[in-house]
Amino acid sequence: MKLTMKNLQGQLVKSINASDRIFGARWNPTLVHQVMVGQLANNRQGTASTKTRAEVSGGGAKPFRQKGTGRSRIGSSRNPARVHGGVAFGPKPRKYSLKVNKKVKKIAKKSVLSQKLLDKKLIIVDSFEISSAKTKEFSMILNGFNLSNVKTTILLNEINDNVVLGSRNLKNIYL
Repeated sequence: MKLTMKNLQGQLVKSINASDRIFGARWNPTLVHQVMVGQLANNRQGTASTKTRAEVSGGGAKPFRQKGTGRSRIGSSRNPARVHGGVAFGPKPRKYSLKVNKKVKKIAKKSVLSQKLLDKKLIIVDSFEISSAKTKEFSMILNGFNLSNVKTTILLNEINDNVVLGSRNLKNIYL
């Protein structure tokens, strides 16, 4: 498969050969969904917590005697039905992590890359170097590729400080 490589001005530099195993994979929405759900679940902290009736302070003594008051029987002032009581079925800290197999992740990545190529949403640039760490210069490059108001992911071989500093003030840019 032939892919075109451009420079920062948007001009065609050369065409390169790409593997059909990567960029020729068929779209597999099930695996892509599985990987996406796994990543979102693994990002969750799971630290939400509420106090049960055992953890709320107070409530040790019986509030009033069992018989003779004309009120209902009650053993603790901290049961969930009362004010200042504990929470009945509230959240407790837990892990939301989901395991996704390595092969599934690999197939999903290939599927997404090949779909992006088919949709003409994949641009290959020969070298992404900017002379200064200015957001304006970085924004001009994006405008040249018509990517100013689009969510954009940029993959680099190595970290370039000017690119990092120039892109961090822009919305929807993931470096």
